[in-house]
Amino acid sequence: MNFLVTGGAGFIGSHVCERLLRDGHAVWAFDDLNPYYSPALKQRNLGEVQAPGGPFTFVRGDVTDRAALDALFGSVRFDQVIHLAARAGVRPSLAEPALYQRVNVEGTVNLLEAARSTGVKKVTIASSSSVYGLNAKVPFSERDPIFSPISPYAASKLACEALGHVYHHLYGLDVAMLRFFTVYGPRQRPDLAIYKFAQLITAGKPIPFYGDGSTARDYTYVTDTLEGILACTRQEVGFEIFNLGESQTVTLSRLVALLEDALGKKAILNHQPLQPGDVALTYADITKAGERLGYQPRVKIEEGILKFVEWFVRDPAR
Repeated sequence: MNFLVTGGAGFIGSHVCERLLRDGHAVWAFDDLNPYYSPALKQRNLGEVQAPGGPFTFVRGDVTDRAALDALFGSVRFDQVIHLAARAGVRPSLAEPALYQRVNVEGTVNLLEAARSTGVKKVTIASSSSVYGLNAKVPFSERDPIFSPISPYAASKLACEALGHVYHHLYGLDVAMLRFFTVYGPRQRPDLAIYKFAQLITAGKPIPFYGDGSTARDYTYVTDTLEGILACTRQEVGFEIFNLGESQTVTLSRLVALLEDALGKKAILNHQPLQPGDVALTYADITKAGERLGYQPRVKIEEGILKFVEWFVRDPAR
């Protein structure tokens, strides 16, 4: 099949492209290589995807550029689209809410319109656990009412979910919305906590330690997230939302201890107050993904941190 992966030069996107190629598909990656973090890292990701060979095409472009998307969809008959392109991060969205609205919401509309107008029937879209906001019930279920996002990033992802439903309802697109829970692993973005902490600990510099260390996240190793994405491409779902998490929580204190053990070096803690937009806990109920997708995360945090550190110490880009 012909797959388009938006955000294909990024952390998760490059893994998706690599796996699709290995499974025998033709892949087009669409990415603007924006400077949110170093474009050189994204170029490195593309190099790793391209290295084994295979039918891979990189197209540099921005999802807010409707003409660029129309030109691409007009030149290639795509069977499926995996839409991962977005401005990411809760804290940066507080500083640039309009940018997050434009890229994440307008960009998703452009993508869905291009798919609709060219007869693409299957679209898989990245959402985020951040949409749960101040949800008091744990673990978080796709059935929970979600009316309390607390960051522009979360609000933009919630809008994308609504748009996915609209395009299924009006035009019959098969749309899977995937709520990712703190994905980590090789090629992780350098702004994310695990990579940033590893870098600072290695350099003997203080790490930002928000609150008392009791905040907790459902960390998900990238290969587990990848299996959930691919499972969605193999079946029709109509319109469905799926949590893709590990369904285990790890406190900030525990995460730092695991990194210290894996790196063989103690962290210097720079204690700071909790940040606006951050939630105290994320915790995925993955019952639905298990039943519908056969999703079974396999990499526990202890193993995942060791795998990440093995990659991190070999990474020439750091």
